[in-house]
Amino acid sequence: MVPVDAAPFTLRSAPGALAEGAAKLAGDLGATGVEALLAQANRTAARKGAAAAMGAMSPRPQEWYAFDAKDQDTADWYPQGLTCGEDSGETGVPVFAVSWYFKPEPPAAERGIRVTFLSPSTLKYQHVLLVEAKPDGSYGPIDIHAGGIAWYGDLLYVADTKRGLRVFDVNRLLDLRTAQNDLGDAKRVGRHDGKFHAFGYRYVLPQTGFWRVATAGARFSFAAVDRSAGPDLLIAGEYDENGTTGRAVRYELRGDGIGAPVDCFQLGAAKIQGAVSRNGTWYLSQAFDARTNGKLLVAGGGKVSTRPFPIGPEDLTIQDGKLWSVTEFRNKRVVFGVSL
Repeated sequence: MVPVDAAPFTLRSAPGALAEGAAKLAGDLGATGVEALLAQANRTAARKGAAAAMGAMSPRPQEWYAFDAKDQDTADWYPQGLTCGEDSGETGVPVFAVSWYFKPEPPAAERGIRVTFLSPSTLKYQHVLLVEAKPDGSYGPIDIHAGGIAWYGDLLYVADTKRGLRVFDVNRLLDLRTAQNDLGDAKRVGRHDGKFHAFGYRYVLPQTGFWRVATAGARFSFAAVDRSAGPDLLIAGEYDENGTTGRAVRYELRGDGIGAPVDCFQLGAAKIQGAVSRNGTWYLSQAFDARTNGKLLVAGGGKVSTRPFPIGPEDLTIQDGKLWSVTEFRNKRVVFGVSL
């Protein structure tokens, strides 16, 4: 973790008409909340299911939750980012939020990205389609990788690899069922003939803001929140195949969004999929292929240690005194927690 220049990661707010479009949709549909969504969530995770994700890891994580059989087996959607209600500081119930990207390439129709809200208390979870709304109230999918996600207050920050961080206000969470729409139409998205569609999803969350990187070159592969620093910090960083260029940057989080970069570090390790800092210690998730266990790298006090990790670990977050990550590969998709 060698300090380097943070200037390439300077962000500027560029919301355009996003907030106007989101407000138009909320006016037409009415907004709901995360707690209400979880109360009727339509899928159920399995505690300590999909054990193949653990591979040769020993000891195994203290806790993990596996997505259901359909989400385990799909080749269309891959989980990437992870954040939690503790990062937010505003949620009334324990909750994880996981970002997924749609993998099929054209000629398959793009379906963009989604976020999953999962309750560790009930094991219930629900997918929500993230959309880009227009001032006239129409909307469409967002074609990005969504490699990282961070939740602070009411705002979700989603990594857009070459552009910066897209912003979604959870107060704009919209339930299409309230408008008596055709939720069974899995091929359409947007407003058509007076009805709203979202590839069959019941919920959509429109983008409300955008923090764009000021100069080309910086990449945004993962995201996290550090509430131990005072002021609170948002972390973003770069995946690097060879371990020569990847960096992690930290921004001061303010009431009106993201401030200037506070510091930036060269990671010095290849294939880092997630990073979070807490009380002066850095935690980095390192992933390889669908058959090889990843590693957790811990850097602090001038030392670096390596701990066992499951197969395919991605973004990182901290909740209830544990370090959590999500794994991406088919039939090995879990949200898991280990000791800090």
